[in-house]
Amino acid sequence: MTHRQRPPPEHQLSDDPPYNIIPIHNLLADHPSLRFPEVRAAAAALRAVGDLRRPPFIPWQPHYDLLNWLGAFFGFQSHNVSNQREHLVLHLANAQMRLQPPPDNIDTLDPSVLRRFRRKLLRNYTHWCSYIGCKSNIWISDSRRQFSAADHRRELLYVALYLLIWGESANLRFMPECICYIFHHMAMELNRILEDYIDENTGRPVLPSISGENAFLNRVVKPIYDTVKAEVENSKNGTAPHANWRNYDDLNEYFWSRRCFDKLKWPIDIGSNFFATTSRGKRVGKTGFVEQRSFLNLFRSFDKLWIMLFMFLQAAIIVAWKDRKTYPWQSLEDRDIQAKLLSVFITWSALRLLQAVLDVVMQYKLVSRETLWLGVRMVLKIITSVVWIIIFIVFYTRIWNQKNDDGDWSSAANKRVVNFLEVALVFILPEILALVLFIIPWVRNFLENTNWRIFYLITWWFQSKTFVGRGLREGLVDNIKYSLFWIVVLATKFSFSYFLQIKPMIKPTKDILKLDDVRYEWHQFFGKSNRFAVGLLWLPVVLIYLMDLQIWYSIYSSFVGAGVGLLSHLGEIRNVQQLRLRFQFFASAMQFSLMPEEQLLNTRGSLRSKFKDTLHRFKLRYGFGRPFKKLESNQVEAHKFALIWNEIISTFREEDIISDHEVELLELPQNTWNVRVVRWPCFLLSNELLLALSQAKELVDAPDRWLWSKIEKHEYRRCSVIETYDSVRHLLLTIVQYNTQEHSIITTIFQEIDNSIDIAKFTKTFNLYALPKIHNHLITLVGLLIKSKRDVNKVINILQALYEVVIRDFFREARTMNQLKEDGLAPHRPLSGAGLLFENAVELPGLENDNFYRQARRLHTILTSHDSMNNIPVNLEARRRIAFFSNSLFMNIPHAPQVEKMMGFSVLTPYYNEEVVYSMEQLRTENEDGVSTLYYLQTIYADEWVNFLQRMKREGMVSEDELWNNKLRDLRLWASYRGQTLARTVRGMMYYYRALKMLAFLDSASEMDIREGARELVPIRRGGSADDSSLSGRSLSRADSSMSTLFKGHEYGTALMKYTYVVACQIYGTQKAKKDPHAVEILDLMKNNEALRVAYVDEVVNRDGTEYYSVLVKYDQELEREVEIYRVKLPGPLKLGEGKPENQNHALIFTRGDAVQTIDMNQDNYFEEALKMRNLLEEYKSKYGIRKPNILGVRENIFTGSVSSLAWFMSAQETSFVTLGQRVLANPLKIRLHYGHPDVFDRFWFLTRGGISKASRLINLSEDIFAGFNCTLRGGNVTHHEYIQVGKGRDVGLNQVSMFEAKVASGNGEQVLSRDVYRLGHRLDFFRMLSFFYTTVGFFFNTMMISLTVYAFLWGRLYLALSGVETSVAGNANTNRALGTILNQQFIVQLGLFTALPMIVENTLELGFLAAIWDFITMQLQLSSVFYTFSLGTRSHYFGRTILHGGAKYRATGRGFVVEHKKFAENYRLYARSHFIKAIELGLILTVYAGYSPVAKGTFTYIALTISSWFLVISWIMAPFVFNPSGFDWLKTVYDYDDFINWIWFRGGVFAKSDESWEKWWYEEQDHLRTTGLFGKLLEVILDLRFFFFQYGIVYQLGIAAGSKSIAVYILSWIYVIVALGIYSIIVYARDKYSAREHIYYRLVQFLVIALGILIITALWEFTEFKFLDIFTSLLAFIPTGWGFLLIAQVFRPVLEKTIIWGTVVSVARTYDTMFGVIVLTPVAVLSWMPGFQSMQTRILFNEAFSRGLRIFQIVVGKKSKG
Repeated sequence: MTHRQRPPPEHQLSDDPPYNIIPIHNLLADHPSLRFPEVRAAAAALRAVGDLRRPPFIPWQPHYDLLNWLGAFFGFQSHNVSNQREHLVLHLANAQMRLQPPPDNIDTLDPSVLRRFRRKLLRNYTHWCSYIGCKSNIWISDSRRQFSAADHRRELLYVALYLLIWGESANLRFMPECICYIFHHMAMELNRILEDYIDENTGRPVLPSISGENAFLNRVVKPIYDTVKAEVENSKNGTAPHANWRNYDDLNEYFWSRRCFDKLKWPIDIGSNFFATTSRGKRVGKTGFVEQRSFLNLFRSFDKLWIMLFMFLQAAIIVAWKDRKTYPWQSLEDRDIQAKLLSVFITWSALRLLQAVLDVVMQYKLVSRETLWLGVRMVLKIITSVVWIIIFIVFYTRIWNQKNDDGDWSSAANKRVVNFLEVALVFILPEILALVLFIIPWVRNFLENTNWRIFYLITWWFQSKTFVGRGLREGLVDNIKYSLFWIVVLATKFSFSYFLQIKPMIKPTKDILKLDDVRYEWHQFFGKSNRFAVGLLWLPVVLIYLMDLQIWYSIYSSFVGAGVGLLSHLGEIRNVQQLRLRFQFFASAMQFSLMPEEQLLNTRGSLRSKFKDTLHRFKLRYGFGRPFKKLESNQVEAHKFALIWNEIISTFREEDIISDHEVELLELPQNTWNVRVVRWPCFLLSNELLLALSQAKELVDAPDRWLWSKIEKHEYRRCSVIETYDSVRHLLLTIVQYNTQEHSIITTIFQEIDNSIDIAKFTKTFNLYALPKIHNHLITLVGLLIKSKRDVNKVINILQALYEVVIRDFFREARTMNQLKEDGLAPHRPLSGAGLLFENAVELPGLENDNFYRQARRLHTILTSHDSMNNIPVNLEARRRIAFFSNSLFMNIPHAPQVEKMMGFSVLTPYYNEEVVYSMEQLRTENEDGVSTLYYLQTIYADEWVNFLQRMKREGMVSEDELWNNKLRDLRLWASYRGQTLARTVRGMMYYYRALKMLAFLDSASEMDIREGARELVPIRRGGSADDSSLSGRSLSRADSSMSTLFKGHEYGTALMKYTYVVACQIYGTQKAKKDPHAVEILDLMKNNEALRVAYVDEVVNRDGTEYYSVLVKYDQELEREVEIYRVKLPGPLKLGEGKPENQNHALIFTRGDAVQTIDMNQDNYFEEALKMRNLLEEYKSKYGIRKPNILGVRENIFTGSVSSLAWFMSAQETSFVTLGQRVLANPLKIRLHYGHPDVFDRFWFLTRGGISKASRLINLSEDIFAGFNCTLRGGNVTHHEYIQVGKGRDVGLNQVSMFEAKVASGNGEQVLSRDVYRLGHRLDFFRMLSFFYTTVGFFFNTMMISLTVYAFLWGRLYLALSGVETSVAGNANTNRALGTILNQQFIVQLGLFTALPMIVENTLELGFLAAIWDFITMQLQLSSVFYTFSLGTRSHYFGRTILHGGAKYRATGRGFVVEHKKFAENYRLYARSHFIKAIELGLILTVYAGYSPVAKGTFTYIALTISSWFLVISWIMAPFVFNPSGFDWLKTVYDYDDFINWIWFRGGVFAKSDESWEKWWYEEQDHLRTTGLFGKLLEVILDLRFFFFQYGIVYQLGIAAGSKSIAVYILSWIYVIVALGIYSIIVYARDKYSAREHIYYRLVQFLVIALGILIITALWEFTEFKFLDIFTSLLAFIPTGWGFLLIAQVFRPVLEKTIIWGTVVSVARTYDTMFGVIVLTPVAVLSWMPGFQSMQTRILFNEAFSRGLRIFQIVVGKKSKG
């Protein structure tokens, strides 16, 4: 049903406009939220228009309020006014509810609430005013005394004005200071109206300079929006260099200087050069920063780090150069070395010069007439740096001149050293000052945040004046923590580098430099150039030296993270066994953590209360005291606990992760049957009764006290004994009719037992040996009762048998019949009908008595269970969730406020066009292997499928065929909840609403309510349901629960006020118009979730063009249709920058509350976690360090790990990043940003500072992390909390994973160029800068360095082997030892051990050491190292290419399941350039090296040197096939080859796509070269020249060269290239001309070419020293040459394309790609041909740890098991 087809019912067409959350327009309406006086107070405050001058343009209505007044004066849209009215009322009402102590008069708005809100909302504005030196236009005195009603109203007007401006600013919301500028002027005009100014020109009361309908949008927003749009068009879809156009940040930073007032004026002067976007002279260029593509950005942004590394390297080489000493401090006693070390200052000043030159080269575009001082400073910095270099060189040479003159270290020479040091002291004075300020951070923060001119003058030299990045220092304690961390890391790194990298290289270096008689194997251009060989030897060492800090950071952060995790009590409850031990404290922990305490005023937060909390937690955690005893005495607490626990269990059942039987084992049954003890869940009581019986048998004659003390030691045993006794009594008295003799006999027996217990004579009165018999009879009895077919006669028989045993065996003293009659233990008179005992007295309860049979089943379980039920629940996910939830309640979690007093919050999910709910076709459609999605899901989630069928049967399904008709909706939802769909996300996020309703009920419910509730709730019925429709409706919506039957009504109101869920479905309007099924599904989601709102962009086409609106809709339950709530007009198309942040930004105005949680489309949530949200929001009130948090980081749980081994590797890697990694970043490093999505943002802080992401085209490709950058730069604080988690899906197929990693790596490449990274690199202190670098762009840079190390090492070895240097050095073993160290380090990283260590440590913490090691070993067996090595290649390729050439793009990775086989052609397209060709190049080097190196003659040495490189080559080539379903299936390999060849030769037309035609793909792969700059092209050509080296090195090794070293050999070898190209051209020409029509000519040409070839070879054989092997060797030389030419031709494509050569280039390129394809496919074909390989690969790929019994093999080969 789409929303358009159904007309609204007639009676509803009243004047009532639709409302969003609260009907503020009608405060008398019957709505649960309106019962709060705070809502009425806030609405009344807005209506207090009083004596304000009425706007002249519109007739004033009596119901208008302050927002209407502002709207009328300033020309705001009416829907914007309505939206912000509700926004403001909700916020003020919520804030007033939270007031502590409550205000005296709750019917009026408390001034302090408004004052606090105004300060928070306008804090950025006041900072801005102070920064640019203009007076704030908020005319309110901040003193407490002078506060009148007019002030109150004025304050409301300011707040409302800001919100109205923000609500209509559309894309300008990304420019917070632009909004400050607009507000500044509009607030001034508001002041003039309020102060009754008179207009000088007209003599009338002053009016705003802009007014009228939509005036604000058209005259303020639109001009600026149009400028943004024009600049985006200049970017040519992101392909133009960043320096050529202004992005959001540039336009925003224009408002950071006074010039915006001079140039823009008010009302905005459209003629200002700010709006000029084309003409060069007039246009305002880049502001604040210019983004230039270059790797040197890394040096520019993090210069302190590189200066430290280069200076240490120089110093270490100087110290290590003298071999005699073992330790550096011994060498340092040498005065020569001390003096040489001073040369590091020359290096330092040279690096300073480099920095100054880079500033000029990269930032010259910032200099204009308005910013001349910038240029002056740049030039002065270069001059100063040059002067310093000269000074240092002069002073340094003077030292050595003096020393050489004196012949020794005389006093004069020493004095020169002192002089040098004095100069150096002046040089480092700024650093010393910075160090002092680092030790006293508050001084620095104070100085940076004050806007004194004198301070700017002093610091003008060191850094540009910017609005952000001031006062970023942390408190002293945090300073000490992260400084200590980095001091230890750096000390380890430098010790390691000195002893194991630098020192071992010194001797081989000296040896090579001393070599005189090197026999070069080729023509040597430069004489004794051993230095080049030394350089090549050192290159990999230096590269590893520069990157290995990353490894040390990884190692130390893992252990620190584990320590922090231990201290926060993570992983203390890991499994059900540990939960059993603690379950008795669990209820108290839940009460303590999740339930609000009634607290006296002002006690929360005091030291005493904190100490008491700590003590209480300690008792709970370690079981001191017996807090659970309270449960028996305090029934309300027990009932509350039971309600929450049972609700959690019932959500588990709804999600089908537990079965009906498990529900009964896990739930806490309510106290019926007069049981005197807490009725713990069955799974805790299992086996306890049998143990008690065996204890009783052992202590038959012991006194009662002994026996009972033994039993009482175990709480669960005590409870199970008492519960069994009470239940048996109740059961017998229920099934035996009242008023019969049998009933009184049973009563008497129990009375005797009770009496004997009371007088402590139980063991004396009764024979305990009879207990096992009684136990067996009871089992039989209860077993008969719970059968579906009940046999009363059997029940009577067993009762008789039971009676016999009790009377005969149980009583120690035998009694006669008369005694029995006297004691009331036998019938007095004959039984009615003269039958046997019990014959006519038994009456079984009817089947409708569900409660009775439920309790009977429980009793049966307690009586019979033998095992310890450690595997309950069976489902691993259910176990993990129960364990995490129970563990989190023992962690340090803030106290929960009541729901009414908690902060309000929203969840925002951007959605474009992903799956909402899987359709029937999607579930049924089979792939080429005959596997449907549904079948795949049934196999992977086998137990959940069984539970689903069980639930469906309970809801009335008779046969499974009904799933495809009556129950189709349930089936589709079941599948969708296991994929990454919008339905899953919505279900998860609506748990917040459900949890809040339940908590609101528990907050306010009386004892009676809770007790009644506890009695009524019976979650699951056995058998068919009477009311099928109601049940299926419930299971479908998932928003209601069994609890909802108890609600009074106010719970809905409270929950709606505190929580809103907005899904930004950008194209929902278009989808509705096209009748897209997605739209129907979205409507269905709204229908079933009342707190869900959908925001979308509506495009309305009219005569003037297209108009765009931000629209918010909801489903009206009364009207039974979708209704539109707000429609705010936009200035133009929404998407100017990156799509996702633009989508978030347009919907942000519809969110509510103090916080907003950003949730992505691939996330999920859990009911039990939603219960803790109000605790989490309390974190905003406490300080972390010196600041309160602005982003609360939340832990993620990756739920896609079970799909395949690849998904498992990905989720393991991701899990350690989002848990351990983030934990360390937040504490102690204080540099956690915002990486993932479930973080909770302080909404008002962010909406006044540019929103929750940045959206500039391309530079903000990874939009999320920029929110973290922005937050840190603006002085925010980000924390991380691990007591709450959100589910998250990750990509599961290799191609999806690679696309995702490419996106992230490209995003990081763009970050390197960004202003945010530059500013953080410069504004953070040294140690936080290190943390920042190594956890963001540094991680990717160092990954790329590892690839470069392999290249540097192999090219270096190749040079040494082919040149002959290696032969000369062969005797020297030192080189290999030194290189061994380097290689091992590189290999460790490459294998992914460096990503594995955090995983192992985190798993140890949370799962235990053995489990972690087992997981690690299993991963290695499943070839995780191959995957990690492969992904290293992906990251390096895309990161490097993005920085050099750009070309980054958002890659939609798709969220589907990957079970189908990916064709070879598709893999080739994806990985040819990033992996295959690079691997072939490295493989070629290794082969040539094996052939020509003397070292390689020793097999072991060769293996030791090259194993890591060979592993890399194999991984890069084979990974796409190892992780491809049916990757080694022979038939598929054959088909893949055919498909690949067809793709290569398919010519295609203009419209061919890259996946159809090779040529199209080839052109697309070069796109980045068309957009790159001159430097990019130059560097590309230089890099491509390496391929010519093969030819130069190898031709001298050919037999035909006859040992000649002449340059002529090399020149002649080019003849070969020319001949080969000529022959190739002839064949191609003949093929094109003759092969179709005159085939004989084509064959003739081929014959002539072959004949000519044979002739030439024969001639060479005869007349030269040509060897037959030379043919193959020369291929190694000339094929790379051709490839080098091709790559260079691609760079010069704009020139060559117009010439005749281009056709040949394309043709040769096609041949090369065919050849590469065949090379890659050959090993795959060989492995496919070998038997058994395919099945092994399937096990590696799909069988998680060989333990989950997945029948994937059947899936992949399509052998469906016949069920």
